[in-house]
Amino acid sequence: MVARISGAIIAAGRGQRLRAGAIGLPKPLVEIDGEPMLARQARMLAAAGASPIHVIVNSETASVMHQRGLELPSGTRLIVRDTPHSLASLLALREAIAPGRFLMTTVDAMARPAEFDRFAARAIALTDPEAVEALDGALAVVRWRGDKRPLFAELAPDGHIAGFGDNRSAWVTAGLYLFSTRIFALAEAALAGGLDALRRYLALLVDSGMKFAAIALDDVIDVDEAEDLDAARAMLARRSDTL
Repeated sequence: MVARISGAIIAAGRGQRLRAGAIGLPKPLVEIDGEPMLARQARMLAAAGASPIHVIVNSETASVMHQRGLELPSGTRLIVRDTPHSLASLLALREAIAPGRFLMTTVDAMARPAEFDRFAARAIALTDPEAVEALDGALAVVRWRGDKRPLFAELAPDGHIAGFGDNRSAWVTAGLYLFSTRIFALAEAALAGGLDALRRYLALLVDSGMKFAAIALDDVIDVDEAEDLDAARAMLARRSDTL
């Protein structure tokens, strides 16, 4: 029997840098190919077999979703929380996600469906609890192409993540993850130590000895600014698997 994989979307940030190119909409509701990014990510998770899907949004996004009557896939569970940073968003999800594994994406990590599904299938296989070496998770990485504020990932010869940081390397994280809920074991220590970002928590997890596979993808676009929207739309238009 295949173990259930929960889903999660971090979408509680304000997305200030994107507002000018998005007619003032909250980032999760900005459209790609006529579909809000939040709805697209939830649909992709559902298609990959994740259930239920836990989505954290801030109160502004929740209000606009209600005004617009935005519907998410069946089995999606909305958490409304005005969190101060991305780590707080992750830890708010901790309260809802059942023990086991969960497939997670940030709301702005745009990937083609085939790439998303390839990541999910590979990550699920690599983190199988019955495997000889039970990994704590897997992260998508892409080649760095000059994007701003990337989280660089250092890869070990065995394909595992050796470290994270600001020191330039060939690879950067891509906003797609599969984690065991074991990652929450360091939550209280992280908060007590003043950590205030998901990227800093990931570094702590690796430094503490947790093991994560790196899964290289061809192209994932982190939509932070107006030009990123154009790049994401162009990427999807180049392929026939946009769904």
